[in-house]
This record gives sequence, C-alpha cells and structure tokens, in this order.
Amino acid sequence: MASLSQFSFSHLLVFILLAFFCFSNLCFCFKPKHFNLSTQAVHWSSAGATWYGSPDGAGSDGGACGYGNIVSQAPFSSLVTGIGPSLYNSGKECGACYKIKCTKHPMCSGKPVRVVITDFCPGGPCTSESAHFDLSGTAFGSMAIQGEENKLRDAGVLQIRYARVVCDYSGKTIMFHVDPGSNHEYFAVEVEFEEGDGDLARVDLLQASSEPDEWWEMNQSWGAVWQLNAGTELHPPFSIRLTSHYSGQTLVAKNVIPIGWQPGATYRSLINYL
Repeated sequence: MASLSQFSFSHLLVFILLAFFCFSNLCFCFKPKHFNLSTQAVHWSSAGATWYGSPDGAGSDGGACGYGNIVSQAPFSSLVTGIGPSLYNSGKECGACYKIKCTKHPMCSGKPVRVVITDFCPGGPCTSESAHFDLSGTAFGSMAIQGEENKLRDAGVLQIRYARVVCDYSGKTIMFHVDPGSNHEYFAVEVEFEEGDGDLARVDLLQASSEPDEWWEMNQSWGAVWQLNAGTELHPPFSIRLTSHYSGQTLVAKNVIPIGWQPGATYRSLINYL
C-alpha cells in the first residue's frame, strides 16, 4: 500500500503535468471563439473624421449597408457613419457601434458619442488613414460643445479618438427586412438592430418543411443583407438563426418570417443579444 507522501506526490505530479498541458494548449483547455465585447474594457485609438450630407442629416439615405431611410429614425437617429476599408471589412462590420470623441479643437466637448456603421467611405482620407470616420452631419456636430456644432463642422478634418463598443438600442428586438427581390426560391433579408455582441458571423434559415436540424446557411450578400438562393421552393414560416462574430453566441428567431410574407416587409423578432 502506498504511503501518504507517495500518494500526495503522485497527485501533485499529475496536477503539474495537467497544468503544463493546459498552459501550452490553451485551445484545448479554454476555447473562447471570440472576445465578449460587453465584458471588455474600452480601448481608445486614433482616427481621422470628416462629415458629409446635410449639417443636421444622416449622411446618405441608408448608404452601402442597405439600411435605407431608417438611418434617420430612432434608434439610429442620424448618429451614423461611413467608414474606411480597414473597419468596414467588406460590409461585415455594418451595424457595428463605436464611441467617438474629439478633444483637440476648441469646439470639441470631449464627451463620447455612440455611432453606428451604416455606410462605406471608398476614397480620399478614408483610404489614406489607418482608420477614418466619415460621419453624418448630425454625428459630427454631436462631438461639439453645445451650441457650437456649426463651428466644429467648419473645422474640416478632425483627429478623434474611437473605441469599439456594444450596441444598445434600449431593449429593441432584432428586426428582419425582407429584400424586395426575394421570391419563393430566393430569400434575402437585412438584419437590423443587433445589440451587444451582435456582429454576425453566420446566419442560417430553417423552413417549415425541414427536419429540426436541417438549417440552410445563408451568404452575406452585401452590407447587412444575407441571402439564400435555394434553387427550389422554400416553405414558410422561416426561422432564422444568428451567430455572433465576437462571442459565438447563437440566437434563434423562431418562425419570424410568416406564411404569406411579402418582399419589402419588415418582421420583428422577440430576441436580441442583450
């Protein structure tokens, strides 16, 4: 029979070997797919900033992400931005939220403002700088001391600070806007108002006639629009499964697209990431 000291030493040795294995093989012992934005400290970086459109407007009417005229409505409320290629990421960052602030101009308030990526800025300073925000007139002016918005907009290009943050739409649930070109074999949908870690890495569709686990993977068409070209008739209602880019969390909007759905219509789910 082993002595107590032999027993303790053998267990200690096993513990040390396991600890070494975990340390040298983190992917085995701990497998976070992505960081969870809601638990990360805010990290500020430097960028350039300009503005476009009308001084009190929403930039363009929807822009490259495909949000249409909702950019001027709550919860976006014209606090939106076009973004250079480095952050636009071929449209994968449409709907991502950032805090911005300016401090180097006399008209800057220094207070952070949350903006949403809704457009793409393809040239000029947007490509020459490592990061550039082409803000709506409203968003640009929101960085100013109260009452000095026009003077700040007259500054031209500003140097600002920015930080990636979670989106917060005050409890609004995710909505699905069906692309006007959708039909019984081709279905495309714009995903709107993902909160928290809701940058999407994957979107899947389940039709009524499928087995419970027979999800069809959708492709990102452009901006915030995801599409499925089934090549055969699809049978509603459709459930849509969303997978977060950052946390890997999945949500299912069950039967969110009803029987009798219409191209161009918007359907509200009961889910969100916060």
